[in-house]
Amino acid sequence: MSKFIHPCTLEAAYQVASNLRPDDAREVIEGHGHIPTIHIPLASQKGFCVYFTVPNGKTAGIAGVTDEGAVWMLCTPAIHDYPITFAREAKRFIDSRPEPKLWNIVDKRNTVHLKLLKFLGFEFLREIKYGPNNLTFIEFSKCVNP
Repeated sequence: MSKFIHPCTLEAAYQVASNLRPDDAREVIEGHGHIPTIHIPLASQKGFCVYFTVPNGKTAGIAGVTDEGAVWMLCTPAIHDYPITFAREAKRFIDSRPEPKLWNIVDKRNTVHLKLLKFLGFEFLREIKYGPNNLTFIEFSKCVNP
């Protein structure tokens, strides 16, 4: 696929979970009510999952797609060292997916992910209240391979 996209391992999932961007950690903890170092490695073992690196070799993020087409991604601060490379690799991953439709929700406060989702061609559908703290999330979707 790419020299920056790799099949996910538990080690990579734990590495990302232990080094999340603050907004990503806040989304997992406050938005979903999960402990990152427990939930992210578990989630990485379901559906299809990859992890991303950047040119300096650092682990930049993890992404997955469930059997139902729910796409998710969490990132480390390494994405800010190579934002263009990371965005292009994320697009390569999304464009490679065979699902007819990808969808999920994102914490409205996670502006970096909102910007990335827009770049990736996702459509923002509506705002919803979600999670244990009843936070505002934005539902998004994209027809990939209709």
